[in-house]
Amino acid sequence: MRNYWIVMAVTVGLLSACQRQAENLVEVTGHLFVFNYRVASATYLLTLKKTGPIPDGSLIIAEFENPQGGDPLVLNQKIYPIDDKIALQSENLHCVRKDRPYSVSVRLVDKDGKVLQELKTQFRSDLDQTVLPSKPLVIGALYEKNPEVFKPDGSVDFSNTDKCPA
Repeated sequence: MRNYWIVMAVTVGLLSACQRQAENLVEVTGHLFVFNYRVASATYLLTLKKTGPIPDGSLIIAEFENPQGGDPLVLNQKIYPIDDKIALQSENLHCVRKDRPYSVSVRLVDKDGKVLQELKTQFRSDLDQTVLPSKPLVIGALYEKNPEVFKPDGSVDFSNTDKCPA
């Protein structure tokens, strides 16, 4: 009878461990700010790895803290069965500050909107966005110099004109 209870306890422990593991369908593998000097943009980039089977029709909803303040920047992205790695990139950002933590919340939902998993993480930049010019350095498919930056008189305007909260 004593062995029966030991077997039952081990079985319950294993089943509960399997259940916890099944709840983690994705995990964060990387997060960084992407500064693209050529087009004068900064974005969040969050990468996830699939760690379990995700039902067809599922969606990832990411809410990135807006460095300018106000409402978070929301990204809705479908997940496909062939995706082992998932990259989530925000829209262009303004006012990123060096060494300030920025939060992001991620929800994985099925096709009916049921939440399958929630994640939270933080981004921290080692650069201030003031290193970027306010206008793209190049324009068009042939990467021509932007005349708003490279003036006809030979002068160059790399100034950053973002109006950011203190």
